[in-house]
Amino acid sequence: MADTRKASRFIVPVAVAGVAAATIGLVPALAAAGDPDLPDITAQQLIEKIAASDTQTLSGTFRISTDLGLPLGGLADLGGLAGGGSSTADPTEKLTELVTGTHTLRVAADGPDRQKLTLLDGSDEYSLIHNGDDVWAYDSKSKEVFHEKAPEGADAAAEKPSKELPTTPKELADEVLKAAGDTTSITVDGTAKVAGRDAYQLVIKPKQSGSTVESVKIAVDAASGTPLKFTLSSVEGGKPVVDAGFTKVDFGRPAASVFDFKVPEGAKVTEGAAEKGAKGEKLPEDFEKDFEKGFGDLAGLGDFGKGGGLNVIGEGWTAIAKLDSGAPAPKTDEAPKEIQGLLDSFGDKVTGPFGSGTVFKTKLVNALLTDDGKVYVGAVTQDALVDAANAGK
Repeated sequence: MADTRKASRFIVPVAVAGVAAATIGLVPALAAAGDPDLPDITAQQLIEKIAASDTQTLSGTFRISTDLGLPLGGLADLGGLAGGGSSTADPTEKLTELVTGTHTLRVAADGPDRQKLTLLDGSDEYSLIHNGDDVWAYDSKSKEVFHEKAPEGADAAAEKPSKELPTTPKELADEVLKAAGDTTSITVDGTAKVAGRDAYQLVIKPKQSGSTVESVKIAVDAASGTPLKFTLSSVEGGKPVVDAGFTKVDFGRPAASVFDFKVPEGAKVTEGAAEKGAKGEKLPEDFEKDFEKGFGDLAGLGDFGKGGGLNVIGEGWTAIAKLDSGAPAPKTDEAPKEIQGLLDSFGDKVTGPFGSGTVFKTKLVNALLTDDGKVYVGAVTQDALVDAANAGK
């Protein structure tokens, strides 16, 4: 069971965080020609099937589309202001490209110790490889390499399951359905062909009104129980917020050579923070503090957020986090021009009994920043945020 969890740490982040062609697979479950005829299965049985999946080896092609409804030009300007990292190959920066647009990836996994992800952008490639004790990343466009040691003790920690956690697929399914409670509908809604394989469609929907989430759909391989596709749709309609899935998949063991990496001749190698420390290189003592202060000053937010604590209003899909900063909100007209343009491009001015403020919007998460320094944020509609602010005035 421990090995299954460790393999899932690779498969699930690639499928979800990684994020296909927008028309493949998981559209609303209208009976379509070619949908496989599979035995009936309940939602609980399908959740049990997912939990029991022991997939540890696979290779294939994965396509990801994301549409958060963000102003891309403004985000590019903000990225330029914030500054880049020390290496274009650093995965913490490179993989943020997946939050918008459509991308194709090759993926491979051989248990908890070997995984590889290659991001294909035209003629350029970006590869992230975990092979035993090493993690390598290579950007062919810049010819830069990023390297660090895999975290020690991670596998050992994964092998110590808590006594409070479910220990069988049925127990896990029971817990999932119990947690869903009165706020969530979980159903099996038809079948589909994904990457040439027969799959069931598990559909998760909010029962509450006011959420920005229309549905979450997961295509589950009928034979192995492995999730093949993930689609998150917004009540706004249009393209899914996240649509990620395999277009080709093979559950056989990849060749060991797939995970080999040799630094290309002439490539620049940057060591990660852990590796620098191991070699005795001095890291900036107050790097995190200085970064936060510098970026806060840049945005005019230096003293914002130092006030009261965080409260949660409501529950389930319509939960809203409220933060009282204790200080008036910064004025956007005092921010740098690039940031001002970004804020104006996806912010709406709102008023009500609470006073006035600005709602910053995406297709999934919205946030209300009131002029007196309160913040309301959640995967809820603009109206729900304003109602919460009015109730808490």
